[in-house]
Amino acid sequence: MVSSIVCNSMVVELKWNRSAGGTIEQIRRKNYTAALKPYAGIIILVGINYDEKTGKHTCKIGKA
Repeated sequence: MVSSIVCNSMVVELKWNRSAGGTIEQIRRKNYTAALKPYAGIIILVGINYDEKTGKHTCKIGKA
């Protein structure tokens, strides 16, 4: 009997002075989740940006 590994995963992309939404698009465009395909489960995408001028962080979360 062959079983798959059930495991939820997360891909996090960090940026400096960019856009949190752009980080999610980069994860998708560059197919960062490809290495996680053998696993069954949810893949969460997290994009975090740090704005040097304001000192604030922004975050965007999505599903693969």
